[in-house]
Amino acid sequence: MAITTHDTNTELQDRAILVSLVTDKIKRTGIDPELSLQELVQLAETAGVAVLDVLRQNKETPDSKWFIGKGKVEELRMAADGLGANTAIFDQELSGAQVRNLEEALDLKIIDRTQLILDIFAGRAKTREGIIQVELAQLSYLLPRLSGHGKNLSRLGGGIGTRGPGESKLETDRRHIRDRITELKRQLDEVVKTRELHRERRRKSGAVQVALVGYTNAGKSTLLKQLTDADVYIENQLFATLDPTSRVLALPGGKDVVLTDTVGFIQNLPHDLVASFRATLEEVNEANLVLHVVDASSPMREEQMEVVQSILQDLGAAGKPQITLFNKSDICDSGQLEMLPTGAGYLKISAFNPEDLTRVTELIEDELAGDTLTFRIPADRGDLSSLLYRVGEVLEQNVDENDVLYTVRLNKEDYLKWGYMVADFVDPQ
Repeated sequence: MAITTHDTNTELQDRAILVSLVTDKIKRTGIDPELSLQELVQLAETAGVAVLDVLRQNKETPDSKWFIGKGKVEELRMAADGLGANTAIFDQELSGAQVRNLEEALDLKIIDRTQLILDIFAGRAKTREGIIQVELAQLSYLLPRLSGHGKNLSRLGGGIGTRGPGESKLETDRRHIRDRITELKRQLDEVVKTRELHRERRRKSGAVQVALVGYTNAGKSTLLKQLTDADVYIENQLFATLDPTSRVLALPGGKDVVLTDTVGFIQNLPHDLVASFRATLEEVNEANLVLHVVDASSPMREEQMEVVQSILQDLGAAGKPQITLFNKSDICDSGQLEMLPTGAGYLKISAFNPEDLTRVTELIEDELAGDTLTFRIPADRGDLSSLLYRVGEVLEQNVDENDVLYTVRLNKEDYLKWGYMVADFVDPQ
């Protein structure tokens, strides 16, 4: 199926009114709707949208036809006419029927939070894997909503909601879309197999891996750049980095580890996006240590930390050794800093402070360090000697007749992973 894409540098900029419906169900979740709405403003601005106004409504349950109440629809129409808006962006997910009804009533492009996030990802994807993942997520999202997105995909010819797969037959030909989804899944399976081969190669080489995780715009890419001189895109935007980047980080003791930056998390991360990016996100499962980077200056800090932990739980990585780095301490006031947790496993830092960067590498080294063991390796087993140097920190080496005695500091996870290869050579003395 041929895919048509739009020129997103359209002169007709999306000018939007944001809409938030606060239901009883949302209130029970404990998430502050106002903070969620602030995040929607950031998402819209990241997508290049001019935000003209915000419209709120409290309602027990969503209206099945309009999502918001009929009176609020009229209020939205009048506000759009008065402000010259051409788009309405909803903070919650809409059904295809609701999109269609709202379009007909308002004569506006209707976008929901999920589609906005998918659109941003479409603009950020650069690698083959990332492009496949985003298109798969977009098509999976659009397939059950085709009847509700006719105008979105054709009437304005560009802007948010039209990046990625574009408009070609999406509103009419379900069979072609299903065929495309099947093909994308096949391509993604090939990429996943290649990624698994790379993981296996890293496992065999004994490479120690450290994963940076955190809420979007917490400063993970900046920290990667400052620690490793990585040439990565840095911008004060949500999802500035999409494709994972790995670089070698030298620790104070001389040992190298592989530091990997991962895609940022966000609350209500679209299910289709999580499913499509699972292979990428599961890089975290391969890590020996997880660095949870937190924007210490964010008023949503606690909620953002909970979102990250929830996603790590879903990925099966919640039990990984973890260090929490409260980043952006340089822009926090004294009250914010005093409220941050302290103690083992926590560190307040600024990614731009060299002393803080040194403290980070020292803490990584301490967390990765483990028990000290002595191995008696036959002198002709250079393969095992090399393995000890790769997976542990060799503190001392002495020759004893036909053997070499190695005193090695080795963390528990590495010993469990590689111990079967050297278990017979542990010296009880």
